[in-house]
Amino acid sequence: MSEAAVLDDPARILLVEDSETQALELRLLLEASGFSVERCPTAEAALDRLNGSLPDLVVADYHLPGMNGDELTRQMRLSLRTRALPVLMLTGARDGERQGLESGADAYVAKSDDRDLLVLRIRALLRERKAAPPVSEAPGAAGFRRGRVLVIDGSATYRTFLAGLLGQEGHAVAVAEGAEAALAALDAGPEPFDCVTLDLLSPSYDGLALCRAVDERRGAGVGGAGFHLVGISGSAPGKDFLVRAYAAGADDVVAKADAEVLALRVRGLVRRRLLEEDDRRIAGAFGARERAVERARAEAEAAAARARLADALEQANADLATANRRLTEAQAKLVQAAKMASLGELVAGIAHEINNPLAFILAHQGTVERLLGEMPPQPEEKSARVLAKARDRVGTMRMGLTRIQDLVLNLRKFSRLDEGERALVNVPEAIETVLALLQHKLGARIAVERDFAGRPEIRCTPALLNQVVMNILANAADAMPEGGTIRIGTRSTEETDEIRISDTGPGIPEPLREKIFEPFFTTKPVGSGTGLGLAIAYSVVQAHSGMLSVETAPGGGACFVIGIPRQAASA
Repeated sequence: MSEAAVLDDPARILLVEDSETQALELRLLLEASGFSVERCPTAEAALDRLNGSLPDLVVADYHLPGMNGDELTRQMRLSLRTRALPVLMLTGARDGERQGLESGADAYVAKSDDRDLLVLRIRALLRERKAAPPVSEAPGAAGFRRGRVLVIDGSATYRTFLAGLLGQEGHAVAVAEGAEAALAALDAGPEPFDCVTLDLLSPSYDGLALCRAVDERRGAGVGGAGFHLVGISGSAPGKDFLVRAYAAGADDVVAKADAEVLALRVRGLVRRRLLEEDDRRIAGAFGARERAVERARAEAEAAAARARLADALEQANADLATANRRLTEAQAKLVQAAKMASLGELVAGIAHEINNPLAFILAHQGTVERLLGEMPPQPEEKSARVLAKARDRVGTMRMGLTRIQDLVLNLRKFSRLDEGERALVNVPEAIETVLALLQHKLGARIAVERDFAGRPEIRCTPALLNQVVMNILANAADAMPEGGTIRIGTRSTEETDEIRISDTGPGIPEPLREKIFEPFFTTKPVGSGTGLGLAIAYSVVQAHSGMLSVETAPGGGACFVIGIPRQAASA
């Protein structure tokens, strides 16, 4: 057709035509219409060609030498690769529909029809094929295979006749004239046979004995496991002969006169074997595919399980680290609490032992001082100097004993910090009272900045402010002998009331921060401090289930943070 455009990638057509003249005419027509054409003169050659790359369509003449076009189509429908390949049958004018469609062709065109009709039918078939996936890519697809038949017959004439008849059916036929050649053909391989025909009444060999030998090799898998064994008799076989033939291993017995029946039976047997092979191949391919899918699914599940396990281990490690940290903190608190408890007991005992003789000495010191005061003035100058000196010594003794009494009082406070009832305390007022008591320490050299942003009242014991705040403020004043600034601030959250006291002094070195709350630890010179102030403050805060800590102040000095939980404070 002159109006047809030549495609950049033309459709490939396999033309099966034995006539050179017809083949040349059709090739020129189809190539002029934009198709790529390859020609095979026989159906057998076409089947071999289909084992290679598949064309897009097959155009086959119905009448071919050897295997006809209808049997070519039937053989193509037996293979998974060529099962869906479009076939256009060229038929005679008479019985064209029967010849074209009974064989399984997709369409037919009579040779006498207009050639434009042939091209239109080809284009229609190709349009239908465009939407379908390539058959060669289907799972389990294998190359096209012709049925293989072994003909065993002592008569050269009948052997040739039967081989030709079966060859027209599209089978690949091997022949053997006797038992030795037949067994050699079975043993030779490597390609197995689908069917073996055996003349059971040949005068040149014992047919039944050969039948048994062939059946034994079939049982052993020689020559193709499961091939069909067809016995051939001279005429309609009798019952006794059939019994012996079946006992020898024959699957079927056919008379020589029924050659067409024999061909039909062989055709059906071979077709069934080819279909069974395709079924096994497809089942194996899909089974492998399912196993691969299951394997991939199992691997994915295993990977997901490993990921979940890794996440669980990571979370467990994190939880373990957190638990270890909390355990370490709790252990440190327990050690500190035990240390404070044991020291409290020790301090209470020491205070008790000191207090008894101290009370006795103070009582006598007061008596002596009173008696000295009641004595009349002495006339002699020397006596007057002695009495004055005695009075000075007694006064000095009173100052020392008072200092010892204050120390004992602090020791008793340290050992009895859990005593006292809790009440609502106004924090700003209490802090102002403490500042007033410490005014002699602060003087004009130390400025005090206040930022009372927290709750004005908290529930606590008076020792929390009277003792803790006073001790911290006193230490801050001692840390700044040249003057500086003290900042006092309060903050409140939903859970905690906080008092922060910072100074602009030299601060506390990091190694000493864990020791400053221990009893009798001090950085002051000997005789300038007892080392009980911060220990008492720490114990008071602990009694309130709170926390006393020290950190670096914004100005570089020390910042003490007193945190009292609301629930504990309100108890």
